[in-house]
Amino acid sequence: MAQLALQGGPKTWTGTWPTWPVWDDLERRALSDVLESGQWWYGERVRAFEAAFATFQDAQHGITATSGTTALEAALLTLGIGAGDEVIVPPYTFLATASAVLRVNAIPVFADIEPRTLCIDPDDVARRITPRTRAIIPVHLGGYVADMDRLHALAHTHALAILEDACHSWGSAWSGKGTGALGTCGVFSFQASKNISSAEGGIVLTDDAGFAERCRSFTNCGRIKDKPWYEHHLLGSNLRMTEFQAALLSAQLTRLPAQTARRACNAALLDAGLRDLPGITIMQPEPRMTRRGYHFYPFRLDCAGLRVSKEQFISALRAEGVPSSIGYDRPLYRNPLFTERAQPGPAGCPLACPYYGGVPDYTAVHCPVCEAVVRDTVWLFHTLLLADESAMPAIVAAIRKVIDNIAAVRESAANHA
Repeated sequence: MAQLALQGGPKTWTGTWPTWPVWDDLERRALSDVLESGQWWYGERVRAFEAAFATFQDAQHGITATSGTTALEAALLTLGIGAGDEVIVPPYTFLATASAVLRVNAIPVFADIEPRTLCIDPDDVARRITPRTRAIIPVHLGGYVADMDRLHALAHTHALAILEDACHSWGSAWSGKGTGALGTCGVFSFQASKNISSAEGGIVLTDDAGFAERCRSFTNCGRIKDKPWYEHHLLGSNLRMTEFQAALLSAQLTRLPAQTARRACNAALLDAGLRDLPGITIMQPEPRMTRRGYHFYPFRLDCAGLRVSKEQFISALRAEGVPSSIGYDRPLYRNPLFTERAQPGPAGCPLACPYYGGVPDYTAVHCPVCEAVVRDTVWLFHTLLLADESAMPAIVAAIRKVIDNIAAVRESAANHA
């Protein structure tokens, strides 16, 4: 066996990886055109991008916002969710999935995830539904689509809305229809790390024209179409995207189909190389997921069998020249925001709101699958999947090398303890 790079051996990969964001003269010209036009604010370029992105994801309407987080908040407000309501969310996701619920004075209820998909488990969702439940927020984690058929059945039975957190799933599709257009509405983020980016930004997608118009009002200071400019109908906010952001995103969108295809092709090569490797579990194939837009490539480690932590494994893998991440380091409900209870606002809301009639005890929440996933799941960044396909065997070889030398990984960790 070759000596680990961690212990002075040769690296498996000595080349470079693609950087992010990807940009060229297309973005430069687009930004220059906006600059020279003098029309910098919320105009035709925003509307053109909204229409183009909605079409790409098979939705009828798109409403841009300042971020994926504020898009989630606007979508929840448009659904009429507020004080006294519960919204079911997964705990393996970015904070905003749950904090947006708190921001509208509602209560996030955590349902566990499925071990082979890392998406919300419909069976656990069913167990968490109460008379106060108003909506489900599935997260299409890393671009893998949650089981929308089972979630739709639950939503229909209990008269619930589905708000997709699609912030990892640009290009993903379920049974031929794009994410964000599968539920009542869906939200995407264009933050700096995302698969198309304007540094910050977000969008709400929907097929419901009435929902779209009301959501637009929440993002545009409560204005309503065809009414006077200084006439405000809803308690909205200023969540408008600029023409500069829309110009960047329109340019980025032209590359997204090819980048999505390249990531999917390279991910398939990793699947083939890692599928039978001892100690590694890859995500389960799903035929109803007719396209997947990878935001990252996750795999699970048998930490107990290998007798290493994922942090020790990642340290060895990085030394071999393969960038990787621990991902989310805790379930959301283990954040101080929940364990120490959110700073109360007027009347004690959100967590001690009298409309709710109690205070949730997040210290008692236990989602065993999520807690295991936090301990054993490794992420490979989406930029690695943009490399030439000839680099994929090097990733597999690096992972195999670390597995084959796992005793040396343990020894190195002990020496540095």
